[in-house]
Amino acid sequence: MNQFIHKPFFVLGIGLFFFISQTRCFGQDDIVDRVIAVYGTAKLKSAQASFDFRDHAYQYKRDNGQFTYTRMGKNRDGSPVRDIYSNDGLVRYVGDTLVSLTEKRRKAYANSVNSVIYFAFLPLWLKDPAVILQDKGTSKIKGREYHKIKVTFGQEDGGDDFEDIFYYWFDVKDLSMDYLAYKYKTGKGGMRFREAYNIRKVNGVTIQDYHNFRPKLKGSVPFDLIEKAFENGQLEELSIIELKNVKIKAIPKT
Repeated sequence: MNQFIHKPFFVLGIGLFFFISQTRCFGQDDIVDRVIAVYGTAKLKSAQASFDFRDHAYQYKRDNGQFTYTRMGKNRDGSPVRDIYSNDGLVRYVGDTLVSLTEKRRKAYANSVNSVIYFAFLPLWLKDPAVILQDKGTSKIKGREYHKIKVTFGQEDGGDDFEDIFYYWFDVKDLSMDYLAYKYKTGKGGMRFREAYNIRKVNGVTIQDYHNFRPKLKGSVPFDLIEKAFENGQLEELSIIELKNVKIKAIPKT
């Protein structure tokens, strides 16, 4: 899990109608390309961003394949903690002191920081080299029709969680990413289903929050039909995924 030309209004309208009406005819790669374009997340390949999530503040910087993700919070004793994850790995500061970490803790902190960034800026990462896309046809949720795309990962460049499986549902009309689900093996394993809300634009990039669900009874829901379980009331809300104070700024080209 590890990145305008002004024309007459009627021309844009015709182009948009043609674009939307043709999405059914494209394969999974084309659908995802168009979703990324609609969401504007390609801008994040060369940008700085910041947001608050739960008890932490996050900073994001990415440019020409180089990245730095910073998470800032506090220890139980109130001392400030900074986790800085970059191409060189993860380091942790308590106050201004660089602390020594075991490899296990270093990997855990890196995965935690990367996971928050990954979900915050979806669907940007869906064309990463490790991603394997599979078109699963269409599925209806709450009366709306969606492209259902399965995402798996190659072991090379797929990170520690390469065995995770994702599903994404993109509205066939406007390509909104209204739902996603994932099945993970870390820890005791499990599955989650997310429903988007509070969808808004921040400097041309679509940001959205989520209601986060899990099966009421573990092992009772086939993952490939989890959207049906959602509609049938077999899932329970576990948490809210809410990004606050989101700011995004492009890095000027030099």
